[in-house]
Order: sequence, then structure tokens, then C-alpha cells
Amino acid sequence: DLDLALKIGTLCNNANILQEEDVWVVAGDPTEGALLTAAGKRGFSKAELEKEYHFIEEIPFDSERKMMSVLRKDGGENKLFVKGAPDVLIKRAKKCLIDGREVPIDKKEISEINSQLASKAFRVLAVAYQTNMQAPLEEDLVFVGLIAMHDPPRPEVKDAIAKCSEAGIETVMVTGDHKKTALAIASELGMKDGIAVDGVELETLSDEELKGVTVFSRISADHKLRIIKSYKEQGKVTAMTGDGVNDAPAVQAADIGISMGITGTDVTKASSDMIILDDNFASIVSAVEQGRGIYDNIVKFVSYLLSSNIAEILVIFLVMLFGFTAPGGAPFVPLLPVQLLWMNLVTDGFPAISLAMDPIDPRVMRRPPRPRTEEILNRRFTLLIFSISILVTVGALIACFIGLRTSASLAQTMTFTTLIVLELVRVQMIRKQYRMKLFSNPYLIVALSSSFLLQLAVLYIPSLQIVFGTVPLNITHWGIIFAIAFALWWLGLFVTKIFSKRVSPKSFHRK
Repeated sequence: DLDLALKIGTLCNNANILQEEDVWVVAGDPTEGALLTAAGKRGFSKAELEKEYHFIEEIPFDSERKMMSVLRKDGGENKLFVKGAPDVLIKRAKKCLIDGREVPIDKKEISEINSQLASKAFRVLAVAYQTNMQAPLEEDLVFVGLIAMHDPPRPEVKDAIAKCSEAGIETVMVTGDHKKTALAIASELGMKDGIAVDGVELETLSDEELKGVTVFSRISADHKLRIIKSYKEQGKVTAMTGDGVNDAPAVQAADIGISMGITGTDVTKASSDMIILDDNFASIVSAVEQGRGIYDNIVKFVSYLLSSNIAEILVIFLVMLFGFTAPGGAPFVPLLPVQLLWMNLVTDGFPAISLAMDPIDPRVMRRPPRPRTEEILNRRFTLLIFSISILVTVGALIACFIGLRTSASLAQTMTFTTLIVLELVRVQMIRKQYRMKLFSNPYLIVALSSSFLLQLAVLYIPSLQIVFGTVPLNITHWGIIFAIAFALWWLGLFVTKIFSKRVSPKSFHRK
């Protein structure tokens, strides 16, 4: 009975369809919204049906029972309307409504129809009613029918899951749907590998046996919590998405709890660390990509400033240690305080800030995840910074030594300028590790150009020469500085290749 099935789906329903600015929107669960839409197309209004069938009591849906019921007045008698998982209602039904008559139910035939629909990726709900109020509620049911709806994944989700796989992120489907429905949807999304289990099978498996399971169906809130705890005990970083109240415990237990901004309940949102405003799985993957990009830029920033400042300290320290003297034999300091201040505030600061605006490495989602215990200043990274700092220091000392053959002022100017030029070269050297092209960041181009032009002003404007203690450099001096910069570029790339951790996209274990 199609009309009765749609009526039950409407009366046993907490969603509403509202008209906002000539657009119909669903307020509540999308599945219940689909039932209201189908009923509306048949000419049934929820408001009108609720006037006809007066509300008495509701037994709300929960993941253990996998159904909800509403007790209403139908004429002069009480009638319980039930909506839920087909396999659950089939077990509780004793009769079936066919052509307006209650007849003995053929559970095998209905189960086979349910399996056929589920295997085609249809989400299937069953509807039934109970008039025998002497029996326990939800036990002596009259089966009315199956309602199948197709909720196709968004087109971008398949690509997002593929991107997760490349990024070393394992995607696991946890759903309350029928096992065959879950498998069909997983197949549509390209999740063909792995094992599928339902809630009953899950209870018989150990935590060790859960490895390799990629599809969980007919799952309750306790099951979700156990799955999260199992992954965490394996040392994995877990992210859990959810929208319903029953998702809240698992969302809260996960390392990163993610709730849906549109369909998510207030309880789930309060339990989560992140809310997806468009309810789109692809947005989560984009957030991961953005997060990796931000982390890369932090590493670039730290690498640039540490290598630059360590080199400046080493230059001063080594000149004093080796006793460099001016041509007249007077003590010699390679950098004046004002020159150090200029480098740290202007020529170091502008490029460092612009590094934070670098675009994302196009291969960032083809790298394995970082271990949660990995520090930014790990041993490999620290050795790389010190090695580059030594190269910059050697280059600056060579320029200083050449300048000392003429005068102390020229030596200071060449040391000062060489450090700035090498630090500007160092910026692109760092970016090359992340496959960044020179002109991919317009802010960086402005910062590098500004820093270099400001340095030229310091060298060639007489009033600034007095303030910064510089002398003008000729073509020979610039040739020496650029030769040192050229040597640093290639030596730096060689050192970077030695210390940088290179991982082929296909060489890591995707977990």
C-alpha cells in the first residue's frame, strides 16, 4: 500500500520542509526530508496528516534499536507507526499488508528484495504499524513496505578519497546502512580493497582482527567508540566525522572530531574539534592539504631565520676568534650594530614574512603523514640548518677577507652585502625543496626586490652611507659577491639533497 507507506514515513518523522525565498529546504535529517518530499509529491502534507492522526507518544530512534515509533490516534483507536531498518522490522513483523488485507508475512521474500535494493546502493527503510496494543510495543508489527532512496555520493568525494590514499590517509566507512548498501557505495567511491563487517560480526572480532576492515555497517554508538579506540591503540591519528547524537562519543574520543555544520546536531558540534560548514567530505581533505601547506611554510620560516641568524653570529664569532685585523693592524669587527639591526629587521624580516604566504607544494598530498612525535627541529633538520649556516658563513668570510686587503670599511660593506645577498638566495633554496617556482609567490618577489633595492640605497646614498658605515661597491666587488652566491646555490642544493628526507609517493605504507 504505497499511500499508507508514505503516510507512515511522514507521521514517523522529525524533519520539516520549509520554503525560504522561493527555495524548498529540509530542516532536519536528509533521509527523513526525502520521505516528506516523496509524500508531498503524492499529495500528502505533514501538517494535515498530523491533524488527522493526533500525536500521543514517540519512541525516538536510537542506534541500538535501529528504528523509531510514534503512537497516534487513528479514528477511535491507538496505532503505532514504525520506521526503521528493514532487517529489524522484518524480524518483529508477524503480518504483511497486501492489497489492504493483513496476511502472514513471507520474511524470506522481503529480505531478498531488501538485499537486491541494498546491493544497488539504495538506502532502504521499512515501514510498519501495530494495532495490537495488548502486545509489547514494536513487537507485533504489520509490515507495510520498503522505501528505497538513492543518495549518490557527491562527485568530488571519489577524487577526495583517492587523494587521501595518496596522502597516506586510510579512509574507513562507518555507517548504519545495510552491509550490501555500504559495499555498493564503497565500490562507487573506489574503496574496493579491504574487508567489510557489520555490527554483529564486529562484536566477535578482536582489535587485531579489525585491521584491514574498511567498511563497517549496521554500527551502533558503542561500536563506533570501540573502532576509534582500536585505531588509537595502534598508534594511529584518528579523525571521526559525525552528525547525529549517537556519533558524539566517538567524535569526542577521536584525535580530531569533525561534525557537520548543516545536518549536525548541537551535541555533536559541541563534541567536535572542527565543523564542516558544507557537510562535504572533500572539505576535510582540503583542510588536510591546507594544514600541510601551513606546516611547510612554518618550516620554511624557521629554516630561513635560523640559518640566517646563525650565519651572522658565526661570522662575528670567527672573525674575533681568528683575530682578523684592519690593514693598519687595528682590531676589526666585521659587522656594525646598525648593520646587524638592518639585516634582522628589514632584509631578513620581509622575505621571512612573505614565506608564510607561499602557495602549497603541488605534491604535498603525495607525502606520508608526519609521525605525531616528530619535532620541527629534529636531528636531520638541525644538521641541515647548521650546514647551510656554515656555507653562508664561509662565503661571508671570503668576501670579508678580500675586502680587508683594501680597507676595514670595504670589508664590513662586503661582509654586510654578501650576507644579505646569500640570505636572499637562501630563500629560493628553501623553496626549491618544496618545488616552488621563483615567481609563484608575488609577495615574495616584492619582498626580495624591496630588500635588495633598500640595500642598494644603503650602499650608494651618501647620507645612508654615513649612518650604516658603508662604502660604494664597484663591479669587481659585485662580481665576487655574485660568484660566492652562485657557489652557495649549488653547494646548498647538494647539502640539502643529503639531509632532506625524500619519500617516493609509492614507497610508504598507506595507513
